[in-house]
Amino acid sequence: MKTILKLLNLLAFAFACFPAAAALNVFACEPEWGSLARELAGDKAVVFAATTALQDPHRIEARPSLIARMRSADLVVCSGADLEVGWLPLLLRQSGNAKVQPGSPGYFEASQFVARLEIPKIFDRALGDIHPGGNPHIHLNPRNIAKVAEVIAERMTQLDPANATDYKARAAAFQQRWQAALQRWEQQAARLKGATLVVYHKDMSYFIHWLGMREAGSLEPKPGIPPTPAHLAELLERMKREPAKVIVYSAYSSPKAAEFLSERAGIPMVMLPFTVGGSDAAKDLFGLFDDSIKRLLAAVK
Repeated sequence: MKTILKLLNLLAFAFACFPAAAALNVFACEPEWGSLARELAGDKAVVFAATTALQDPHRIEARPSLIARMRSADLVVCSGADLEVGWLPLLLRQSGNAKVQPGSPGYFEASQFVARLEIPKIFDRALGDIHPGGNPHIHLNPRNIAKVAEVIAERMTQLDPANATDYKARAAAFQQRWQAALQRWEQQAARLKGATLVVYHKDMSYFIHWLGMREAGSLEPKPGIPPTPAHLAELLERMKREPAKVIVYSAYSSPKAAEFLSERAGIPMVMLPFTVGGSDAAKDLFGLFDDSIKRLLAAVK
């Protein structure tokens, strides 16, 4: 009996130190999708985010370490709409992982499940770094997050039916919390409606559209083209005639151009986290919107 008890204690200790392996390996292209996957899967998945809030998601190096991560993935969750076109196809090809190739259940593009903004009528690279499928930064409208969460939960259930009950329960709990937060955010941000913003890049469009704000200009002369002295001078003259309420830029962008315009035009500037991890308070998706709205309200007085 003592021997059996010792064995049971050893087994209990082993399970505590080495818990059962998660059912799904999730490769998230951006932090927002990594955060959402963790909300929906809990301990049923190991989630890896390929980028951070301090990196421009357009320009990522397809490193060997990312290829290795892709090789073991069961589910790849990315923004799509060509946001990752410069690096994701290489990872997929080099990984040799048939489970996550486009068209398979293990490949998921979030932008395919929401209405996209800024779909160009003419596709011309002379116009800058535009996306033929529309603006890919869909996560900054929380209503899009709710739609995507529903589909990801279904995909997780499809890939791992043994844990379907857990995925459905966590998805329902997340949606309940999310809808309550959405109502709170829209009430808090009501006075931002109609506010005019100068942006750095076209990465805030969904956030601006959601809260009924307006884009008054961009620090980039064209999408993806760094600010130039000539363009900033032109923007400064425009702001003297029609000043915006605030200048915003993302955590991954340099603040220099925003500082230049802010000092000369007398317009406040604010850094918005853009995605999970972009500020100390943006530790998850809830914190992302809490902090973004708080920062804007403080700047727009």
